Amino acid sequence: MTDKELLEKFANPESRNYAFNLLVRQYQQKVYWHIRKMVIDHDDANDLTQDTFIKAWKGLENFKGDSQLFTWLYRIATNECLNHLSKKKRRFFLPINDITEELSNKLEDSDLVSGDEIQLKLQKALLTLPDKQRLVFNMKYYDELKYEEISEITGTSVGALKASYHLAAKKVEEYLKNSIL
Repeated sequence: MTDKELLEKFANPESRNYAFNLLVRQYQQKVYWHIRKMVIDHDDANDLTQDTFIKAWKGLENFKGDSQLFTWLYRIATNECLNHLSKKKRRFFLPINDITEELSNKLEDSDLVSGDEIQLKLQKALLTLPDKQRLVFNMKYYDELKYEEISEITGTSVGALKASYHLAAKKVEEYLKNSIL
């Protein structure tokens, strides 16, 4: 079902719940994995996915269709992730290195990584990146989104995104080189 058809069904009070259920079915897995790559923890990712769809439910009737539904949902999910990580850092008064270590420990116990040592090192390298750089890297590398789509989601210029991705890739490369030695 197209975004337009979903929105038309959502606009009709009689088919609103049905349309929203279709929306959730269509995008839930993508949103979950987008979030999971950022927060690592399954329970946190589940909670944030649910929060994302609650916010989508509340805001969908005001959705103007200026962007695709999935970019709008990714924007909500992205904001939920960044807010969650920011609150977590403030709540525990932890420096970034301690949060990175905590997420790294969760990563080793997680089913996010197949167990492949190289994949685990890549994920640990990503945890050393600032949240927004990691977000851009994940969307470009894993989700294979175009810079224009990432720009819609993050509200950042394409040029800044390219620079951010390039810096992230360099940092990941450097981390991997140093961890092999």
